Amino acid sequence: MASPPFSVIFGHQNLTFSWSLLLFLLPPLILSPSLVFASPCRNSCGNIPIKYPFGIDDGCGAPQFRRMFNCSNDLFFLTPSGSYKVQSIDYDKQSMVIYDPAMSTCSILQPHHDFIMTDIQSIIIPPSPDTVFALLNCSIDSPILNHYKYLCFNFSGHSCDELYGSCNAFRVFHLLANSTSPPCCFTGYDTVKMMSMNILDCTHYTTVLNTENLKGVGALDWEYGMKLSFSVADLGCDRCSKSGGNCGFDTETEGLLCLCSVSSNHTRDCVGGNIPNGGPNQASVLFIGEFLFLLLAILHLNFKSLTYY
Repeated sequence: MASPPFSVIFGHQNLTFSWSLLLFLLPPLILSPSLVFASPCRNSCGNIPIKYPFGIDDGCGAPQFRRMFNCSNDLFFLTPSGSYKVQSIDYDKQSMVIYDPAMSTCSILQPHHDFIMTDIQSIIIPPSPDTVFALLNCSIDSPILNHYKYLCFNFSGHSCDELYGSCNAFRVFHLLANSTSPPCCFTGYDTVKMMSMNILDCTHYTTVLNTENLKGVGALDWEYGMKLSFSVADLGCDRCSKSGGNCGFDTETEGLLCLCSVSSNHTRDCVGGNIPNGGPNQASVLFIGEFLFLLLAILHLNFKSLTYY
């Protein structure tokens, strides 16, 4: 008996196409269910990982940090006074290091400006205690040298003369003052939060981080920038993450959500919350199950066609 024709073995043309297409698509769906249920939240920007409580897509992360970040080629932290490049985020220590390209440092003198945060930013992600603000070229009438002089503190034994003498950018203040260096003040964020640079009557400032390790270290070797400390409320985000979702919120009500896909959200977790983080959730498994059922149905029809022949 002659072999049955190719079209009979695989059914008619439509069945042949569907069967071949399913065989082509099904393996990657089984191996990578994330292709089926893509996350609505980006998990990185440049080389900076993005995790809860932060988010760069609206509705992702905690609502308290909404619209505080912008991702172009790099990640930027947004405040009323400008955009600050994020250099690193340590989620274990709950700290973030930012850098202001318009800030004066030991090597460059920048025009005067203030560092301003919103009220909510000052509460949930303020500069850390080991970030020191150095207020430079202050007037002798400055409030921090008179009524509020207690706001200035000793910074690891460093002095104004040392700062003005060792930094090329700040040496101009010493030259303009002729005989004595103009006053400066080492202080914390609360000082610049309460009073603007105009009220403080200081022309420039710089910020230094990790100051607990700078005793005996010259100003040329200081680490310039700002470390911010943030807190993460325990709202059941681990449960959402372990079910394959991303912690987020409703963009209208800001109610907490577990984002399971671009079209599927839940209040606490993705269905089947005991699946390890990064694994398929139950919705993905059901979707793949439907594909398997359809594949078996097509194979059954092809088998009947072969038997009939």
